[in-house]
Amino acid sequence: MPTWSLLVWLAVGAIAGFLTRRWVGGSPPFGRLGDLVLGAAGGVVGGFLLALTGIGATLGGLIGTIITAAIGAGLLIWLSNRIKTTR
Repeated sequence: MPTWSLLVWLAVGAIAGFLTRRWVGGSPPFGRLGDLVLGAAGGVVGGFLLALTGIGATLGGLIGTIITAAIGAGLLIWLSNRIKTTR
């Protein structure tokens, strides 16, 4: 993965993390900064997982990138909520 591609995934992922928290609702267990970090990580994870399945190649462009990042961010934010509430 080229460096510029990783930077785009991180930036879009941070935005997706913020938007996904709004969609998921509730109070962020790790704060707003945690949602941005989870979103950035989710963007990378979502991009990697969808590229492995071959779906990522069909979701080209900015809209596809945002959708992919939102999927990854949603997954990580959902997992963080589950981990935080089971403690």
